[in-house]
Amino acid sequence: MNGSEVVVTGLGATTPLGGDAPSTWAALLAGESGLRDEAHGLLADAALPVTVAAAMAVDPAERLKPVQARRLDRSQQAALVAAAEAWADAGSPETDPDRLAAAVGTGIGGVRTLLQQDDLLESGGVRRVSPRTVPMLMPNGAAALVSIEYGARAGVYSPVSACSSGAEAIALGARLIRSGEADVVIAGGTEAAVTPLTIAGFVQAAALSRHDGDPACASRPFAADRDGFVLGEGAAIVVLESAEHAAARGAHVHAVLAGAGIASDAFHITAPAPDGSGQIAAMRKALGQAGIVPGDVSHVNAHATGTTVGDAAEAGAIGEVFGNGIPVTAPKASLGHLVGAAGAHDVIPPTRNLADAPIDPGIKLDVVTARRDAPQRAVLSNSFGFGGQNVSLVFTKQARPSLTS
Repeated sequence: MNGSEVVVTGLGATTPLGGDAPSTWAALLAGESGLRDEAHGLLADAALPVTVAAAMAVDPAERLKPVQARRLDRSQQAALVAAAEAWADAGSPETDPDRLAAAVGTGIGGVRTLLQQDDLLESGGVRRVSPRTVPMLMPNGAAALVSIEYGARAGVYSPVSACSSGAEAIALGARLIRSGEADVVIAGGTEAAVTPLTIAGFVQAAALSRHDGDPACASRPFAADRDGFVLGEGAAIVVLESAEHAAARGAHVHAVLAGAGIASDAFHITAPAPDGSGQIAAMRKALGQAGIVPGDVSHVNAHATGTTVGDAAEAGAIGEVFGNGIPVTAPKASLGHLVGAAGAHDVIPPTRNLADAPIDPGIKLDVVTARRDAPQRAVLSNSFGFGGQNVSLVFTKQARPSLTS
């Protein structure tokens, strides 16, 4: 099976736009927003200068049995909910457990558990601390729980690479299949880090938007007046399979994961390399693995968080690889800044908050501001994280000609 084509047969998500993948996709196409004022929600009683965030639209605990939910961090709850949807969407494939792997990335793991249990320790002493604290806060907890739930014994992997964690997990899943180590991989990312401490830290780093109007307008990727990102939470999971395994069981194929590129800046812990070298390398590696050229790509799903420096750097890198005419969309305007995954469809989702706002004149890209229906040959999705960690994924509708001829 070495070099096998990798296909996507299952999709699952729980996001600020919806409790599952279809509702999230419909809301994204409609240009809706998942950004809200959390001053009386996840950020209650914290006296923070910024309280806009993108909380999950549906509490993941509601989708689990109460006893199970109490034993899990919110990020783990989200991962299990998204994985269940993806597994069901894939048709609950029967596969050899020794050929099934799990790869679920996260930027920080169970930070809500860490903070809550520390509060209990300080207020009530050791006896108040839950014996489940460590399993709930450890970054590999979500991946391990998914592995246990579906009996995945081909390996359990937990990329921790900031904002590129979920994309890296998907790239890793594809590698496992192409190398012949697995037939099926449950892969994706999860995050639930909307807490007073994380918000305060990003405020002090001047990374968050300080927009004081409608919360839905706070995230403005590529806008001339953008002033930072909006922190979000959620999970997105895909089921990846070798094309042979999927065909043998007659599975429906959503898309082909044709290529994945990973590169690092080796420059700065938070800032991207000024010349965009790492981002350019990741995109070119993904295109090369997919066996396509830049002109084959119909649009780019940009990382674009809404920060002044980050958006400009990515725009330059995209322009270097594709030219400035490539259509680009930035879903974080609707979703906030959380880990996710993308697929190939005959439509380009709009970038919110730009229809009536000027795009930065220094950004020369074709930023899509209204739903655009057009055939999509291939889509490239970028995920760039703190530490200079860059991941690009290429999705296509069909396998390479050499595999279908």
